[in-house]
Amino acid sequence: MLDLKAFFEPAHFIDLQEGYKYHPLQWGAKIRNVFSSDFDMETTDIFLVGCGEWRGDQNDMRADQSANLVRQQLYDMYHWHEGVNIADLGNINQGHSLADTRAALLTVLREIDELGKIAIVLGGSHDLTLCQYEVFRKKEKMAVAAIADMLIDLDEAESTNSRSFLMDMLTDTPNFIAHYSHIAFQSYYAQPRILETLDKLRFDFFRLGKVKEDVEEMEPVLRSADFFSFDISAVRFSDAPANINGSPNGLTGEEACSLTRYAGMSEKLSSIGIYGYNNSTDTYQMTARLISQMIWYFVDGYLVRKSEAKLADRDQFLIYNVVFTDNDTVFLKSKRTNRWWMKLPDHTYIPCSYNDYVNASNNEIPERWLREQERLI
Repeated sequence: MLDLKAFFEPAHFIDLQEGYKYHPLQWGAKIRNVFSSDFDMETTDIFLVGCGEWRGDQNDMRADQSANLVRQQLYDMYHWHEGVNIADLGNINQGHSLADTRAALLTVLREIDELGKIAIVLGGSHDLTLCQYEVFRKKEKMAVAAIADMLIDLDEAESTNSRSFLMDMLTDTPNFIAHYSHIAFQSYYAQPRILETLDKLRFDFFRLGKVKEDVEEMEPVLRSADFFSFDISAVRFSDAPANINGSPNGLTGEEACSLTRYAGMSEKLSSIGIYGYNNSTDTYQMTARLISQMIWYFVDGYLVRKSEAKLADRDQFLIYNVVFTDNDTVFLKSKRTNRWWMKLPDHTYIPCSYNDYVNASNNEIPERWLREQERLI
């Protein structure tokens, strides 16, 4: 592994807590310092990476310490996940330019990915999502992306910023986005023609009302994702008071935690980024508390990932043969986690939900099945 010390601020949060005593079962006593002499990289499952870079949102804003405010809340929580080892890399140094910071974050994320580990990024502005995508672009591997945000960041701009980065990610040539899902956008902030264009590309967009109607329907979406980006603006202002430019409507704190738990359950997912948190506008650190709880639930979901059986191990699944509208297919339900998979005509299996099974049993075409078939045309 590369020597990553040069990419991070010299003052690590753990060092700043010297003299503060955590209970042996709190995260503060469990999270490892990667720069300690006895650190073992191979036994680490998840790495925390802070990146307080905001120049993609406000040109004159210097790196802040919002990630440390999240850590303060996270370290005080109790660790219920003995099977998961977490290490904290600290905060990325702010580069001379925005491009320098992005390059440093990308280097760190690529190193974590090459080790087969998972990264949790504490941003910073939402354009840092591009670094998560660049990991796949650099190794020329197709990726499935999922983003939760009240906005669809497809503005046209001279330089890439937090409101335009999706244009770069989705129109990059050559492009390595196999599929893109946008979760919890708010229709009144979305340009209808942009949505029409993206729908023609067979990308999936789930408006806020659809997500709130049944948040469990997002589990198969996130199970398919290679990386997940969460803009804290997706959460309503009352649950995340740092969102001074947010909305009175949005996800609840519980729904946000459900989404990150589903992301942690995904066997494919290699990184999650939580962006848009600025501690200077946070009331009583409530948003920092929420983000720390989202991370806790991500790790809780990771335990489910580790316990899931391989699809080839059919003894660990209940098998349901279903015929709908002249289509003969198979549904699998995990005996370990109760999650569902659906067989496509090309004999591959995709994540699905119980509702998909119910619809097929009622001789209706599951929308998820139909969308997958459309993408093959």
